[in-house]
This record gives sequence, structure tokens and C-alpha cells, in this order.
Amino acid sequence: MKAMIFAAGLGTRLKPITNDRPKALAEIHGTPLLEIIIRRLINYGFDEIIVNVHHFADKVIDFLHSKNNFNINLQISDETDELLDTGGGLKKASWFFDDNEPFLVHNVDTLTDIDLLDYYNFHKQNNALATVLVRHRPGSRFFLFDESKRLCGWENVISKEKIIASNPNTELEQIAFSCLHVIHPSIFKLIDEEGCFSIIDVYLRLAKSYNIMGYVDDNSYWLDVGTPEKLQMGEDEIDIIKLVKKR
Repeated sequence: MKAMIFAAGLGTRLKPITNDRPKALAEIHGTPLLEIIIRRLINYGFDEIIVNVHHFADKVIDFLHSKNNFNINLQISDETDELLDTGGGLKKASWFFDDNEPFLVHNVDTLTDIDLLDYYNFHKQNNALATVLVRHRPGSRFFLFDESKRLCGWENVISKEKIIASNPNTELEQIAFSCLHVIHPSIFKLIDEEGCFSIIDVYLRLAKSYNIMGYVDDNSYWLDVGTPEKLQMGEDEIDIIKLVKKR
């Protein structure tokens, strides 16, 4: 199975840690975030992985080489010249997903012990174009879903901005995005955006015509370690050995 790790971000929220390294190499108990994610993916059977890079790209590449690419088919999508955001980054890496099988996308600064195979199989059973991981948690920005957990819109409760992509007359539920996706590669034929753009905007554009689902997981451990404070929380809460254990 194939996967992509979003690791190209500038890590601005993680400063000063990211003054001399990419956020992918920020550490929990001495283990880089990128290594934690890769080992979890491998343990769930994802043995072909592409990693996008931009900020301190050479350090990510050198680290992967030092680990012999974890003895899997591990490729680099180089965004050194231009940071492409999630949609543009995914589109640039589309060549890698050539087997017509769904693939997983994982943020490098998201730590979770969710059962990735259960999530992956849920996507396949629902014959979705994409399935986003969501959970009921506090926040300011939410996806909006109907009763069947089909994506229908997006809302920022602070700015009051709301986008309704489908089912405008249906009562919709706010659920927060949790930074993992399972996507069918047929989506690439539908992406006409160019350059730097968000995959979220693509989902909202396509939601009217295609089945984009939410996979609700409120029970697994989940932590966005995008700030020094959250990284320290990870240090306090996470047992790395248990986090990367086989299912």
C-alpha cells in the first residue's frame, strides 16, 4: 500500500525549534516525527511512501539516507523551488500513485494511534473519492457533514465564513479535521487547480458531485504537535514504542 507524508511546511509555529531544522526532524523522546510516522505506516502495511520536502530539504533527505530509507520504496517530492501547500503538493506527487489503489496521506506533525487499516478499509467499503479523518474536538474551523457523514461544507465559527457545497437544506454537523486522508487516485483527473493551493478547497469544490466522506474517530489518541508546547505535551504523554506498535 502507498502513502504520502506532508513534511514540506515551514514549521513557523514550531519556532525556535525549526530555526535550524525542518519540523519533520523535531523530536519526541529523541525520535524525529518523520521516523515515528514512517514506522507506524510500515507497521500497518504501507511499504511505498513519498515524502514532500521544502524547508531544510537536504536535512530530511540526509536523514532518510542515514536510515537506508527504512528499507522500503521511499521517494522524495522536492518542493524546494516552491512550497505548494497540501493540494499543490499532492498534485506534484501524483506520478507516484499509479496503481489505481487508494492511498493514505498523513501530516508529519500529527501523532495518533488510530488503527490505520480500519480507517483505510472504511474508505474502500464506502467507495469514496476521499475520506478525511475527523473528530469531535474544540476548534474554530470545521467540516460540515450530513447524517451519512458525507462532506457538505466548511465553517469558520470565528470569522463566520461558511461554505455550503451540497445539501443546503439539511442540518449539518460540525466536526474538526484531524489531518489524515485516504484518497483514490482518480481524484487527480479532477484537480484543475495549478501551483500552490489547498486540498481542502478541492474537496469542497468536488463535494457537490462526488462522495467525500468523514471517518469519525473520537477514541484514539490524537495530537497536533505543531507548537513547542504541544511537542512538549507529546513528550509527556507518548510512549513511542507503543505508538508505533503493530496492530
